[in-house]
Amino acid sequence: MTDTRPIPSVELPYAYGLPEVQGTVRRAPEDFQVDEDLGFEPAGEGEHVFLLIRKRNANTDWVAGRLGRLAGVKPADVGYAGLKDRQAVTTQWFSVNLAGRPEPDWSVLEGDNIGILAVRRHSRKLRKGALRGNRFVLVIRDLQGDRASLEERLRRIAQEGVPNYFGAQRFGIGGGNLARAQGLFSGSLQERNRHKRGLYLSAARSMLFNEVLAQRVRAGTWAQPLAGDAMVLEGTHSFFVIEEVDAETRRRCAAMDIHPSGPLWGAGELHTRGEARRLEESVLAPLEFWRDGLERFGLTQERRPLRLKVEELAWEFPNERELRVSFRLPAGAYATTVLREMIHIGGE
Repeated sequence: MTDTRPIPSVELPYAYGLPEVQGTVRRAPEDFQVDEDLGFEPAGEGEHVFLLIRKRNANTDWVAGRLGRLAGVKPADVGYAGLKDRQAVTTQWFSVNLAGRPEPDWSVLEGDNIGILAVRRHSRKLRKGALRGNRFVLVIRDLQGDRASLEERLRRIAQEGVPNYFGAQRFGIGGGNLARAQGLFSGSLQERNRHKRGLYLSAARSMLFNEVLAQRVRAGTWAQPLAGDAMVLEGTHSFFVIEEVDAETRRRCAAMDIHPSGPLWGAGELHTRGEARRLEESVLAPLEFWRDGLERFGLTQERRPLRLKVEELAWEFPNERELRVSFRLPAGAYATTVLREMIHIGGE
């Protein structure tokens, strides 16, 4: 039986108001470039081959499949640290477990969509999330609006960051991953593929996080600590709970050394206390179906920063109708959440 309950649609408010300048992105894949930063170098020996691959207009799973077929290994023997955009030019590492197997000629994969930049050996498989972050270079074309207001907005983003929303990619085309999560929770969908099931559960979890963050943005507290907040240390997954907001907490938050956080839902008690906890409980109270589903599937409570620090943000205007912007983001962050605060994308 199909579950007909409506899927929540989260309206994501802007931190700095609706952008006044409009533009066009991804006119060509080269307008959206991503380079992965693992944060470590392959050791040079081991049964896993690490390949640094530049791909154009190709998704990560497709490349992983081609590597696995060429090497004659199971899909589980091919690893990567994160999914990268398809409509883009991206550079990322893949690993292939060749234990007891001869190494194939990787160059046969090279063509218009794939280029192999480096091949190294390592002792362990490349796991999802095992990266420091990504560097982005984006070109926005057909600019319309006041350039001075755009530059002021860019300066604010560099100084104050942006709301750390999960991007639309997390939810699938037309929100399909959320619809499938609903099927899992209602029992109308049985998904044995662990990877797909993980995507659907992550979508549901991300939707709940976005709900909490959206409310904090509306209230103007997404970058300000509340009593009882779980404060995440910049660049880590570590956090501590504050009972009250004191001068030192405000100073560290203003310096972007710590950030308020929101819940990645799962079994267990919320980490927040006081005012912050009451807000989270109020926002998520109507979404019991989704909270219960995540708990039944074995996820546990975690935290994610509400604010995203945009590192090394730089920009230039090659001409009056074009903006070229570059920046670095940590693992798990979305360039599209930064882009939406900069520019109103034509057609949206």
